[in-house]
This record gives sequence, C-alpha cells and structure tokens, in this order.
Amino acid sequence: MSNIEPSGKNEPPKVLQYLSINVRGYRQQAGLSQTALAEQAGISRRMLAGIEAGDRNVSLVILDKLAAVLNVSFTDLIQAPDVSGYLLVNPLAWQGTTTASQALLVASVPARQRVELWEWRLTPGEQYDSQPDAEGWHEILYIIDGTLTLLLEQHSVTLHAGETHVFASNQRYAYANRTHRPLRFIRNVAF
Repeated sequence: MSNIEPSGKNEPPKVLQYLSINVRGYRQQAGLSQTALAEQAGISRRMLAGIEAGDRNVSLVILDKLAAVLNVSFTDLIQAPDVSGYLLVNPLAWQGTTTASQALLVASVPARQRVELWEWRLTPGEQYDSQPDAEGWHEILYIIDGTLTLLLEQHSVTLHAGETHVFASNQRYAYANRTHRPLRFIRNVAF
C-alpha cells in the first residue's frame, strides 16, 4: 500500500475524512498556517489544502512528513478523532475497483524500541502460560485459523479467525486452544 486514496465510489474512505480533521486540528494546535506547514513538510500548499479538504490522494511518504513536522504519529493522523489510547481497529485505508480489494489498518500501538512479529500454532488442548512483560509492552493478536482463548488476569477473551485483539502484556496471560481444531495466529509484540 503506497497511497491512501478515494475508492472511486461516491464517498471517500473514512480515513480521508479523519485525516482531513486531524491534519487541520494538529496544524492549528501547533499554531501553523497552511503555508508554514506545507513549507516545513516539503509539500505544496495546494496539496495540503486538498488534504485538509478531504479530497486528496495522499502518499504515505507525505503523511510521514506531515506527522514529523506536527510531532505526532502516522496513526494519530488517520485514526478517528474521538479515539484515544493505543487501539486502532479497521479503518479502511484503501479500496480498489472492487470492494473485495482493500487495505485495513487493523491495529496500532506506539513502539519505543522494538517490534516483534510471531506466527503461533497451538494444537487442540494446548496452552501457553506467560509471565508479565515490563510496563509499556503491548501485544496485537490476529487469528488466522481456529479459535484462541486469551486468558488475562481480569477476564478472558475468545477470538475467532479474522478477529484482532490488542492488550497490555504487563500482566499474566495465557494462550489456550480449547477446541478440537488446530489454531494459527499472528502475535505482534511492541515496546
């Protein structure tokens, strides 16, 4: 995915609407005019005006430049303005000529030092018990096949194929396959 762009349908993806509101809001908080922000980001004022109007094809490179000048993250620019915290689930970032061709930003957490990507497999009845990670660690789980029971200190969460869950991993937790089918999932660890 190299661009966040309209799908060609009547209404642009919500992410373009969020981007428009967020860029304008962060620019105003920083006390910058459109001209000043555009100059500092190395883009044209016309491009920035189009972004703030919500009708502009935007490359991820341009978003990175804007985020750097505004001292925010990429995800701060594209998430729903009323969303707070580290969870960002399913904003449609791109859609092709058919609705089946699309890119979804499933989840995001800030990372200070390291990100790990794991593929996990648990056979039926298997369980992995983990010790708490240090403060500031998070996990993003995405279930590929099967059903995962995530056992957290205060509650448990059952996740099925295609579902995502984000949690702070500075607590005891366990992954359990309580079904009769194999389980496959992706685990992203971020600190």
